[in-house]
Amino acid sequence: MSRPGAGLLTADLVARVQGLLAGAAAGGPGRRLLGITGAPGAGKSTLAAAVCQAFAPRVVVVPMDGFHLAQTELERLGRADRKGAPDTFDAAGFVALLRRLRAPEPDETVWAPEYRRDLRHGVTGAIAVPADVPLVVVEGNYLLLDGSGFAPVAALLDEVWFVAPDDVLRRERLIERHQRFGKAPEVAREWVLRSDEANARLVAPTAARAHVVVDPG
Repeated sequence: MSRPGAGLLTADLVARVQGLLAGAAAGGPGRRLLGITGAPGAGKSTLAAAVCQAFAPRVVVVPMDGFHLAQTELERLGRADRKGAPDTFDAAGFVALLRRLRAPEPDETVWAPEYRRDLRHGVTGAIAVPADVPLVVVEGNYLLLDGSGFAPVAALLDEVWFVAPDDVLRRERLIERHQRFGKAPEVAREWVLRSDEANARLVAPTAARAHVVVDPG
């Protein structure tokens, strides 16, 4: 059975991961961090999972989405209708975690949060990153964004890939995802065209800062 996203993992991308792992094995400072970014619905999680599966057990995936502010807090702040925008994340907490991941204490397991769509907020301590894991794949929309507290992120990553699929396909995939998690079809489409697409436009220029642009097509 083929792995999800296996077709995205081209020979060039495999070689890049092997290079990162070789660098970590050579005893450089800390482990290596690979960032996978792109617009909402681009396929970041799928590609990250493919890397993890292909290079297990030397890779752990840590999604940025674990740093979503809780739904109750977004409602208190009046930002719930823009959930997914840069200011709906704990960017400082995310940066702090990346710094720990780059240089963990000896024998330290770093615990990262995971976003739970059924709960509509992150769950702390859900992802274990043992000290002997040489590569962490970090995926999220805003890894190369300069504003909203995300500016330090790029310097903490050894390499960043920007996933850039066909926009029509990406939007339809997003609409289907929102429907799977309970939104009515018309509500899902409105959310994608208003909120997700605003975030996609914000993220698009950051592709110029990536080491590689991945075209899933």
